[in-house]
Amino acid sequence: MKKQVLFLTILVGWMSMASVMAQGVIRGKVIDDQNLSLPGANVILEGTVKGSVTNQLGDFVILDVPAGNYKVIVTYLGYNSSSREVALTDGQTLDLRFQLDPGTLDGVEVIVFGDRLKGQARALNQQKTNSNITNIVAADQIGRFPDANIGDAIKRIPGITMQNDQGEARNIIIRGMAPELNSVMINGERVPSAEGDNRRIQMDLIPSDMIQTIEVNKSVLPDMDADAIGGAVNLVTRKAPNRLRVSGTAASGYNFLSTKPIWTGGLIIGDRVFNDKLGVIFSGSYNNHNFGSDNYEAQWAETDDPNNPVVVNSFDIRKYDVQRVRRSASLALDYEFNRNHSIILNTMYNWRDDWESRYRFRVDRTDLPFGTGNFTQIEPNLFQMRGRTAIQTKGGIDNDRVRNTRLEDQRVVNATLSGSHLFNRLKMTWNATYAKASEDRPNERYITHRGNADVILDIRDPFKVLTSLVNEDSRLGLGLNEIYESNNNTYEEDFNSRLDFALPYAGNKGLLKFGGRLREKYKQRTDSYDVYDPIVDLGTDGNRLGGLPTSLQNDRVFLNGPQYVPGRFVTKEFLGGLDLYNESLFDYEDAVGEYITGNYEASERITAGYVMTDYQFNPKLSAIFGLRLENTNLEYRGYEFDEDNGTFQQSATVSDNYNNFMPGAHFKYDLKENQIVRLAWANTIARPNYFDLVPYAIFSPDNQTLQRGNPNLVPTTSMNFDLMYEHYYKSVGVFSAGGFYKDVDNFIYQKTQLNINDPDFGQLLESTRPENGGTANVYGFETSIQRQFDFLPGIWKGLGIFANYTFTDSRTTGIQERENDNLKLPGTARNMFNASLSFETEKIVLRVSVNHASGYLDEVGSSTFDDFYYDRQTFLDVNASYAITKNWRFFAEANNLTNQPLRYYQGIRPRTAQEEYYNVRMNFGVKFDLFD
Repeated sequence: MKKQVLFLTILVGWMSMASVMAQGVIRGKVIDDQNLSLPGANVILEGTVKGSVTNQLGDFVILDVPAGNYKVIVTYLGYNSSSREVALTDGQTLDLRFQLDPGTLDGVEVIVFGDRLKGQARALNQQKTNSNITNIVAADQIGRFPDANIGDAIKRIPGITMQNDQGEARNIIIRGMAPELNSVMINGERVPSAEGDNRRIQMDLIPSDMIQTIEVNKSVLPDMDADAIGGAVNLVTRKAPNRLRVSGTAASGYNFLSTKPIWTGGLIIGDRVFNDKLGVIFSGSYNNHNFGSDNYEAQWAETDDPNNPVVVNSFDIRKYDVQRVRRSASLALDYEFNRNHSIILNTMYNWRDDWESRYRFRVDRTDLPFGTGNFTQIEPNLFQMRGRTAIQTKGGIDNDRVRNTRLEDQRVVNATLSGSHLFNRLKMTWNATYAKASEDRPNERYITHRGNADVILDIRDPFKVLTSLVNEDSRLGLGLNEIYESNNNTYEEDFNSRLDFALPYAGNKGLLKFGGRLREKYKQRTDSYDVYDPIVDLGTDGNRLGGLPTSLQNDRVFLNGPQYVPGRFVTKEFLGGLDLYNESLFDYEDAVGEYITGNYEASERITAGYVMTDYQFNPKLSAIFGLRLENTNLEYRGYEFDEDNGTFQQSATVSDNYNNFMPGAHFKYDLKENQIVRLAWANTIARPNYFDLVPYAIFSPDNQTLQRGNPNLVPTTSMNFDLMYEHYYKSVGVFSAGGFYKDVDNFIYQKTQLNINDPDFGQLLESTRPENGGTANVYGFETSIQRQFDFLPGIWKGLGIFANYTFTDSRTTGIQERENDNLKLPGTARNMFNASLSFETEKIVLRVSVNHASGYLDEVGSSTFDDFYYDRQTFLDVNASYAITKNWRFFAEANNLTNQPLRYYQGIRPRTAQEEYYNVRMNFGVKFDLFD
């Protein structure tokens, strides 16, 4: 299939090249008054439908132009238009250069002096001239200076909410579509996942100051990868400036939870050399942040006690201390052989280290006394009983790299070489990308003490449940349960290539595009789990907790409430310093049953071909029609473990091959010069998570639970419809409103069965495996406004608003045989709202921003009681800056002023399943921008 698609693409391309005729070409570049390129500028030949749009470098080309005299007109929101009279002869290529100046409107200056608004102008012009429905945002438009990561910036875009991890935005949800149903790209090429079992892209791995523009494609074109049911996010890195430019950021800050400083630095250097043929730009970023989180978790269970039908059966208090160091570097080179042939090299390297210490107090099996009556009721919903108690310290080996902590080392590197070539009328573009993502967690250690103790179970307030020891000193008598060390490594290696052709026809009214794509992926997870049993006593009281070096982890009052007290734990230094490899001190066991079924290998090859036509029916109406074919070939291999004799073997290779035909149509109608109506029909796909397809089985004899993979999963498909109205303001702004509908088929969820008899493992309390559901209908509408209040008098012209609202709902069939439960598609947040009010003068920028998303179903259980929900969240951020000179600016920002926790609940909102707080963080520093 791959060879056929590529051969057909090349054959059609050469046939088209042979048919070209000697028409003229008008090409050029559009820049602003600071010699910066203006992408998204509209370039037209007056009195014709011939035209073009500038690319990221500000370049444009109009092909197939007959000889004659023309007036070339360039328009750009927020800038004065420019025009030029030209005369073109047969076979001639005219090279033009336009410089646009900040505009005026009815004799009043439009506010384009701030670089934030210039970034906004570039983004909106690209959004306006795009063929499909997109939201494009300049990184400096979202917040005056960098957010913690690119996910924190993306969450303000219409229709998007983020799932947080350790206080930073990590997983992206677009229009109610779970993270696995969306795609993330850098410069148009897919980013591999550093995580072991899914296709999610870790947005907290990429610093926002490495990105120039965020493009969210709500409807994908036939020439785009189709695995984007919710949408496709493209992160565009910086392009070389047209002259020497050096800019950077130096900042510090303060985390109110850890009470420790934050350090941030960034540097950008770019120039054009060798007679402007070679463009070079380097970007570097560094962030060092000490933070933490206050967490408690609860699991609820139903009992046979009619007086206490619902209780907590497992409860954790968890204290996290984390140091996160994020480093990123990118280098982009573009070389122009001549005006018809150029190449670009884009490289980017992201490296994030998390050094984490975790202290966990757990009490479980507290539902069992309610079946026997072995408890004392102090008052309603307040009980005393015996509960299994566990005290655990998580850390790592004592060396210079791991530093007695759990180290999570995530890295993503990608390099793309691309070319653009013009053979008279035929344009050919190509690229080849190598990308690799890895996650390494070396020498991760745990020590657990466990035993039964008298506990108090307090569920009087289900929002704030608590299980605590009757006698806190009783934890010191707990015996050693387990010491183990794990090593975990995941890596994914991708090679992507594509070849595209574009040929104008019908007097340049139409553009025929066709091409081919190859994506090859290999992913592997290799974990180990070694248990160590001490031969000699570790402390003064045998191996009991009280006889070992401990530390009291009560140095801060938990944000969840003062009643949540972590208590005493084995120190991370003691755990890290244990000489576990000394055979005279510890017996060693390779606990293969704990990890082997999680190891796997996966290979995927995706071959695609497409054909599409972009036709301008008249000056107002244009349309794109196209068809995309994708072929998927995959091989997966996992492991099977025999619990009875402790042996394992690699399972048989699972392979599959399938095709997906995906037609699409996109219409764009210009009601007026700056008013657009868009209508789109697209078909998309989402392939199953890697680990879901692996033929594995994880059996827990302690809990009598089983989790399996499912090699028979089929991909999720969706037919998508979008209608959008856009009104662009000349004073750099837009109002948009529209609706969307998605008809989703074969979505994937985790199916849970209770009390079943498994042919391999016998009687089970619970069995879980991924399954294809039936259908889901997702629908909603979104509206957005960005506007400078230029109509106000005097200084009040500096006011501006950025606000959007999205409503999403869904209906599903085929989940757990629960047709009467009216289940939503997991990830569908009903209401999402962003609002930002800004004020800007030549010196000052002030901004206050709020972000809200309502709660949504996150995980489907066996019944409504066991469904898990991600709770609603509201964030409030403020920032300000002052221009010391035109090149230097001081800034300050504060994030999460609402101290918004991450919260899950089980079944109904009062039943807290997890509540984790992070507190406020502040940053302040300087930004400089130096240029000729």
